[in-house]
Amino acid sequence: MSSLHSTQGKLPFTIAVVAPSGAPVDDIAVEHGLQVLAQRGFGVCSYYRPEQKMQRFGASDAQRIEQIYAASENPDVHVVMALRGSYGLSRLLPQLDFERLASSGKIFVGYSDFTPMHMGLLARGRSSLAGPMLCDDFTREPLSDYAMTQFEHCLFNHQHVIEFVDAASQDVEVRGVLWGGNLAMLTHLLGTPYWAEVDQGILFLEDIGEHPYRVERMLLQLHYAGVLAKQKAIVIGDFSGYKLALHDNGYDVNAMLDYVRSVVNVPVLTGLPFGHIRDRATLVVGSHAHLRSVAGQASLSMEYAL
Repeated sequence: MSSLHSTQGKLPFTIAVVAPSGAPVDDIAVEHGLQVLAQRGFGVCSYYRPEQKMQRFGASDAQRIEQIYAASENPDVHVVMALRGSYGLSRLLPQLDFERLASSGKIFVGYSDFTPMHMGLLARGRSSLAGPMLCDDFTREPLSDYAMTQFEHCLFNHQHVIEFVDAASQDVEVRGVLWGGNLAMLTHLLGTPYWAEVDQGILFLEDIGEHPYRVERMLLQLHYAGVLAKQKAIVIGDFSGYKLALHDNGYDVNAMLDYVRSVVNVPVLTGLPFGHIRDRATLVVGSHAHLRSVAGQASLSMEYAL
């Protein structure tokens, strides 16, 4: 785990919560999460309105876009945080003005379905945080001290270090732009105007509920498109929530990764504490990163200006 500096004595940030994707499962939990943010010393404003929920989405497409713009243009807001992931941001992409969002100066934070936001900002030279969302990071009991400390350290500093164990135990030392996110979302963006081209970068990946063969298929799509060969390294986070079948016959995540390593001439590390997990690291997308692994002990150092 990383060694983090105290954030005591820092001016509080105001966090605006928006619903770019799915509707929350429990609106009472949302209110609790907003209270938790306030208890942690943040100013809080929520643009989510329960009465605006539409089908599985936090609001209509137009209302969700309006929330994002309103939060990004509020002079009292420092951070724009996604309410939750699930699905929905893809529907908004043709209507979102990423130049307008990037120039707002706000710090955008979320993960999973929020990956296209990271990509759109990265393509315009703007860093963002692959980090917590209101649900479930600030609504669960108890909170993850690790996830909270990671997030707050990133907000109040310009350097951030994550330490983890690489089960593949590869000796690696590379530097490059840190980028990535949810594998399904990245693959979904490939070949579209919403893709951010990154050469010689450090690519981090995670996903939930995707069988290893589907993960392999998506990685091969990125490989066949020439994306993986352009990277300095690939760092694998959490891939869980799937069920193996009897006919998989030993084909699991490790077997899949062994095959990927055999066809991709780029180091593939594992163990990054990032994904749909309770104790999640916060990563600065677009940061200048230094990845080092010796005898399975890995560190990912980031330098950035948000």
